[in-house]
Amino acid sequence: MFKFIHAADVHLDSPLKGLERYEGAPIEEIRGATRRALQNLVSLAIDEEVAFVLFAGDLYDGDWRDHRTGLFFVAEMCRLRDARIPVFLIAGNHDAANKMTRSLRLPDNVVRLSSKRPETHSLDEWGVSIHGQGFATAACTDNLAQAYPKRVPGNFNVGMLHTSAGGGNTAHANYAECGHDDLRGKQYDYWALGHIHQRGAVWDDPQIHFSGNIQGRHIREAGAKGCLVVTVDDRGQSDVRFEPLDVLRWEPCRVDVAGVEDGDAMVERALQSLKRLVADSDGRPIAARIEIAGRCRAHEKVAANPQHWTSELRAAAQGLGQGNVWIEKIRFQTSPPREIDLAAEDGPLAELVQYIAELRHDSVGLERLGAELVDLARKLPGELKELDDSLRLDDPRSLIPLLDQVQPLLVARLLDRNATTIG
Repeated sequence: MFKFIHAADVHLDSPLKGLERYEGAPIEEIRGATRRALQNLVSLAIDEEVAFVLFAGDLYDGDWRDHRTGLFFVAEMCRLRDARIPVFLIAGNHDAANKMTRSLRLPDNVVRLSSKRPETHSLDEWGVSIHGQGFATAACTDNLAQAYPKRVPGNFNVGMLHTSAGGGNTAHANYAECGHDDLRGKQYDYWALGHIHQRGAVWDDPQIHFSGNIQGRHIREAGAKGCLVVTVDDRGQSDVRFEPLDVLRWEPCRVDVAGVEDGDAMVERALQSLKRLVADSDGRPIAARIEIAGRCRAHEKVAANPQHWTSELRAAAQGLGQGNVWIEKIRFQTSPPREIDLAAEDGPLAELVQYIAELRHDSVGLERLGAELVDLARKLPGELKELDDSLRLDDPRSLIPLLDQVQPLLVARLLDRNATTIG
């Protein structure tokens, strides 16, 4: 029996983009998170006494700003060398773009597999053969898997590949795309895949897995992040378990406030949701994006002065988890407890609601609105340009959810003459 670790997409020292614009952002904690996650991986490998460690691409994040990134990686690999643990790695699309990666002198326990053709390394002590090929260029669109060799008879065969596999994941570019049959046809016992940052099993027999990245870097990389520990028994059967390595966790916090009577009750319900996230984080700091939705009487006051309730939520969250909760963003998507009855209403308000309803199905009108918003966005100061991640002004369909938010806000303002104006 032996164990090995499958990891990928470390993105060591990945740069922060725009985080400085967020009030109270734990910038230093996030900046050093990928390094500490890698240290956790190395410690796990030593504690578990694994036979070897695999990195399935994207150790780095493009060109380094200085050599300290590479030197840090070398130092951690030396810890594994001292524990007599070999390491195998392949280049991903980000590594291929890094000129210094190719010239970095690695410890003798680290094997960088060829980027020109598939390469096989065998570990006779464990009866293991490892096959893999890295990216020669940043945008590799070839089906690399087709050229991989057949299995080595009598050994436990592992394939390493940086790939989008079957494609269809809109969060990542389609690199080294291949079909499931391309992988299964090699008759390997395990495929260690990289590139897709969301952990998941592609196939169970044979075992084909994406390990995901080891540390989330923004809200689109939410949830627990880490590596896969694979245990192989004497019959060659493998068991895969996930081990978290992340030191700061990004979490969406969806709060249902249906039926809530006032803003204070809304804040309390959000706090209860945050407390559950804190309890599940095992003491890690949390960066949360709160999404508050539901029909409620609190809607009018929230829509009339979202800045006030944003501040209330942020202040309430500061006392959770010994100060280890940071609110990245708050989205209010509440609505009134009843829709306006167009048949009963008359005048400008009914016309406004009718216009918004028609606009949802008017592609030309949505395109025109998007163009106007693009022009408006150019004139806004930087701190006001933080748009929802799902909003693309060049895609009219993405504006429809925006209309769903704007309509109740406008209606609330028009119905409530005493509404507070946002300054």
